[in-house]
Amino acid sequence: MPDRGGGPTGPRMRVGRPSRRVRTLLMTLGVLAVLGMAFTMFAGFWTDWLWYRSVNYSSVFTTTLWTKIGLFFVFGLLMALAVGVNIWLAHRLRPPLSAMSMEQQNLDRYRMGIAPYKKWLLLGITALVGLIAGASASGQWRTWLMWVNGVPFGEKDPQFKLDVSFYAFDLPWYRFLLGFGFAAAILSVIAAALTHYLYGGLRVTSPGARATAAATGHLSVLLGIFVALKAVAYWLDRYGLAVKSSDFRATDNWTGLRYVDANAYLPAKTILFCIAVICALLFFATLWRRTWQLPVIGFGLMVLSAILIGGLYPAIVQKFQVQPNEQAKEAPYVEKNLEATRKAYGIDGTKVTDYSGTSKTEDKSTLRDDVGSTASIRIMDPNIVSPTFQQLQQIRNYYAFPTNLDVDRYPKNGKDQDTVLGLREINLAGIPKKNWINNHFRYTHGYGVVAAEGTSADAQGRPNFTESDLPSEGDLGTYEQRVYYGEKTTTYSIVGGPQKEIDYSDDNGEKTTSYKGDSGVNLSNPVNRAAYAVAFGEPQILYSGAIGDGSRILYNRTPKERVEAVAPWLTIDGDAYPAVVNGRIQWIVDAYTTTNGYPYSSRTTLGDTTADSLTATNDNRAVVAQQNQVNYIRNSVKATVDAYSGKVKLYQWDTQDPVLKTWMKAFPDTVEPKSDISPQLMDHLRYPQDLFKVQRELLTRYHVKDATTFLSGSEVWQVPDDPTNRSGSAVPPYYLSMRMPDQKAQAFSLTTTFTPNGRDNLSAFMAVDAEAGTGDYGKIRILKLPTNTTVNGPKQVQSQFNSQEDIAESIRLLRGGDSEVEYGNLLTVPLDGGLLYVEPVYVRGGGLKYPLLRKILVTYGGQTAFENTLDEALNKVFGAEGATPEPPDEGDNDTSPPPASKNPTVQQALEDAQKAFDAGQEALKDNDWEAYGQAQKDLEDALKRAEDAQAEAGQGAGGGESKPSGSPSPKPSS
Repeated sequence: MPDRGGGPTGPRMRVGRPSRRVRTLLMTLGVLAVLGMAFTMFAGFWTDWLWYRSVNYSSVFTTTLWTKIGLFFVFGLLMALAVGVNIWLAHRLRPPLSAMSMEQQNLDRYRMGIAPYKKWLLLGITALVGLIAGASASGQWRTWLMWVNGVPFGEKDPQFKLDVSFYAFDLPWYRFLLGFGFAAAILSVIAAALTHYLYGGLRVTSPGARATAAATGHLSVLLGIFVALKAVAYWLDRYGLAVKSSDFRATDNWTGLRYVDANAYLPAKTILFCIAVICALLFFATLWRRTWQLPVIGFGLMVLSAILIGGLYPAIVQKFQVQPNEQAKEAPYVEKNLEATRKAYGIDGTKVTDYSGTSKTEDKSTLRDDVGSTASIRIMDPNIVSPTFQQLQQIRNYYAFPTNLDVDRYPKNGKDQDTVLGLREINLAGIPKKNWINNHFRYTHGYGVVAAEGTSADAQGRPNFTESDLPSEGDLGTYEQRVYYGEKTTTYSIVGGPQKEIDYSDDNGEKTTSYKGDSGVNLSNPVNRAAYAVAFGEPQILYSGAIGDGSRILYNRTPKERVEAVAPWLTIDGDAYPAVVNGRIQWIVDAYTTTNGYPYSSRTTLGDTTADSLTATNDNRAVVAQQNQVNYIRNSVKATVDAYSGKVKLYQWDTQDPVLKTWMKAFPDTVEPKSDISPQLMDHLRYPQDLFKVQRELLTRYHVKDATTFLSGSEVWQVPDDPTNRSGSAVPPYYLSMRMPDQKAQAFSLTTTFTPNGRDNLSAFMAVDAEAGTGDYGKIRILKLPTNTTVNGPKQVQSQFNSQEDIAESIRLLRGGDSEVEYGNLLTVPLDGGLLYVEPVYVRGGGLKYPLLRKILVTYGGQTAFENTLDEALNKVFGAEGATPEPPDEGDNDTSPPPASKNPTVQQALEDAQKAFDAGQEALKDNDWEAYGQAQKDLEDALKRAEDAQAEAGQGAGGGESKPSGSPSPKPSS
């Protein structure tokens, strides 16, 4: 290279300019990077499409996709045109000559600098604002679909007499359009003003007029459009008062008009609308007057009016008219809120009945036989006994049960039996050796249902299993036991190909299988494999030899995930539960339609309202979309997910719900009619917990129907904290087969209790008929206790249990050594005007890793019992000691009540003997002979202590020595 500037020659002149080879390499890398990003985006899109097609809900994917694309392009183009046209117009209206000033000379440099790139700059700005606006608009796909498909509610709001659908479906869309219009107007004003300034149409320091006539007219029209939109906003705000949130007395999320809204804000919004229209016309008039004097004055008056009429005047009305006589002024509006809220949450049919809380029967022994007909008292707590299921029925470490088991009904001896059950799901944390093949190809599914009677336990406090072992056998008959889809199945599996799967293990070794279902996405296609390799960040999917013909990838495998994916317009209940239906394990998922636009109905946050002591310790129990604020909810859909095939079905449950009808119009053929629900499935459907929790929270205030009582706050209740643990969270509702006072027979119910606000005594008991397919399904009954007497609430009952000297001593003995006492569900049952409380007590300790039912706490009418069995406790409470005792243990000829219940020393020794016996059994299973020998020694020592203590007691009472009743055999069978 020749020297053209006196600088050095040679290689130094080529610094910063790469060679052709380097440029080619960089270009190639750039192209590859672009292709990589493009394929990554394609992989996400393609795998989503394949998944929706695999579950036969491709219409959901396409409808959602095309709606988002349509909104993106329409509103992106509108925003780009609005800003681009105004920039072009401002440039077109620039003055031919700029003023001679330092300001304009400085701007000349910028004008000259951008002159060659004006078109590209215009395209870039419009494209940027268009992309941002389009992306924002695409997020409003739900709002658009609800507006375009909305059906009427058939109900009118009390103020404007408009159908509720206007507030639920129309108003949100109008507000979006208004917000979009404001954004377009503001961006257009800014873009036009900057362009006018750059080209001399607006001047800040230059001599002469501050704006040309053309700039004045252009900007005035844009400002006039902005003010006109403000007028529309004032008009819509009038209707928005019907769904406006405000803090009001006992309600934190009150919506609807109050006295000040109807008599101050509503007329103020109408006046401000008129002023804004006039102000907009004044801005438009500058096209002829070419001066901003009148519009600026008008705009100032509008702002002043907004402060005085829209702010100060309502405050004066509130201060001097409402506050001195609030109850009289607000009562008519409170009544509207009461009616709307009760209707929106489905609690308007709640039956409130006065209940004394105390039994009038003098001879309580006559009530003993009534207990069985009043309730099937469940002593197996599904939230406690999961470790027991795990220990006794896990069989292999790579299986696991959920933390909280479920309660369902299954027939036994011709009668429905409350049953605690869980699925034996795959647990990858317990597989013998972790690697990619084992995690995703070999250990792919769980196996079988394990179920136990809810109302009984065996002699050692273990569940009475009605379905157990591996493969599971019992009362449930023959069914497909493989569980490929479950609550704990959160990773993907590749099945059906050359790699065999572990099915289950028995005494003859491991059994293998290969998935035969049509679930999942076929990986035979190399494009599919590449897409999933990218989407899952796992390159082995692309080249692994374990994938071949017939290989299918299963993912999105939890029931809640699958239902939420195929119906993104639904809110999913926190508790999916399994049921054996027609030879298949079906997950049943309750789903809700909601809206935030029901006029006058108070709002609630789903995450807060549905939280309790179980959700505090188990995230899987949390409702989907926790932070959603709603003021209308319906359990409109019952969904099922097949545990083997993953097939999702949505059934219309609430045939009157207008929100569901709207979504069914938007997504036709996705929801099957209610008539398609089989009788076998209907037997297992139940009232959902999260809806019940939302309703009970609202009923703490909205059980009253008159405005005066509501405003006084004297009847406000609260959901008590769970007294059985220290989480400080609300007590969960409990499923229980029971009979309310006005019912003739037991019904599967969901129950809860209420206490007065800030106090612990009981104020009410609530139950809903949870048995689907019955005439009373969903009927809410509340037993309201008198306010002039005190009836113990759950916390007080628990404290009474713990404070009684003999019970406290027994609890202390149960906690002896390293044992832990766990309190089960505190069940409440109305009985003969009084309330029967029952609480199972479990002990986990010694060599045991799981809780066993050891005692039952029962209280009724001031009488409390703490006994080994429910029958014994009920007999003691009701003074029916002559009732038939529990059958004795095998090999024990002593039929008298166990002396251990009378002698704490004997009781402790027998419990130690039981622990030693159980430890020996565990040692036998593990072939640990050293531990077995130690357990036998401990067993003999404990039995000797029991015999000595009983002998002393017998001698003191004039009796002879005898072997303690119920003691375990010192020589367990091997």
